[in-house]
Amino acid sequence: MKIKFGESKQSSVGIEWELAVVDAQTLEQVPGAEVLLSTVEDAAEGPIRREYLTSMIELVSGVHQSVPSAVAEMRGLLEHSLSVLEPHGLTLLGAGAHPFGDPTKQFAGDKPQYRRVSERNAWWGKRMAINGLHIHTGIDARVKALPIVYGIARFTPYFIALSASSPYWMGEDTRFASQRTMMFQQLPTNGLPYHMEDWAELERFASQLEGVGLIQNPSEIRWDVRPSGWGTVENRIMDSVPTLMEVGALCAFSQCLVERMSRALAVGEPIDRLPYWFMRENKWRAARYGLAADVITPRKEEYLIHVHDGIIRWVEELRDIADELGCAEQLEDVRRLALKGPSYLRQRRVGDPVGATRRLVEELRAGTPTFKDTP
Repeated sequence: MKIKFGESKQSSVGIEWELAVVDAQTLEQVPGAEVLLSTVEDAAEGPIRREYLTSMIELVSGVHQSVPSAVAEMRGLLEHSLSVLEPHGLTLLGAGAHPFGDPTKQFAGDKPQYRRVSERNAWWGKRMAINGLHIHTGIDARVKALPIVYGIARFTPYFIALSASSPYWMGEDTRFASQRTMMFQQLPTNGLPYHMEDWAELERFASQLEGVGLIQNPSEIRWDVRPSGWGTVENRIMDSVPTLMEVGALCAFSQCLVERMSRALAVGEPIDRLPYWFMRENKWRAARYGLAADVITPRKEEYLIHVHDGIIRWVEELRDIADELGCAEQLEDVRRLALKGPSYLRQRRVGDPVGATRRLVEELRAGTPTFKDTP
């Protein structure tokens, strides 16, 4: 199977943000996406799109050279979406999963690919009421794509901890920071990327999956990080987040890491890697413990590091690159999240899943997290 990798300007960015449609009064997730989608020109490929469930939408930016520009477009899309939905008593919620809703009451849209996911994955497929944030970063040469894919995958615990927004599931505190992470990895072809030596090996892998009926096209390889046909590395690790501030912070962190790795490859420097089994352990630890996780590093002198400490360290490491890329403010927001609390902690501080849902809706409208309850 041939896999296209298009041309893209180095470190250009694009954002895909999945959001749940909820009743503004009851806060229940409801199948109201068509209220908005019926008003847009192209609900399949346009900036406001149909998604897996009839109770969710996706906001998709164009290609931007800076994170602030991409976030500004997302703000416009969000404001327009709310202006259409709110007169109908609907609003939007950004989180990995609805805190108290019953996922079995949500239904997949009428699209062959969605029906395959639902039918093939049976019990799990009927419960995929989850939302993610995907960030594309441009790569100027295909030969860099796979090393950067695996390089970004090493940072999985940092991205999970910063974005984790699904501690509740059907009204119960799962004690995981990201229940979405645990749900999503149940589907075949999902999960961490396998290390591939070159593009030919990736195409052989895809052909083998096609040959045994696992996929019909390369987009069904739903790795946490993957090369995209747009000429980008697509970071799909994250829960959906409640606010544009968090969208911008995560986008800046991802963009700066990709740029750093691209520069290293250009001068023949290696990118640090971890064995697959350690990356898998790190992913589980971050999904469970969030910022409090101790994760494995490739550094022999510091084999374990607290996720919180690692994030702060990498913000410092990436400052110069962020200045060059014009996202210094957004990278500083990564530090703020690490110090003041990602969504999973903010939801728990509210104290109950219904109150947490209301806070999520309020934060989305405000565009910034509510940190005032921080001890």
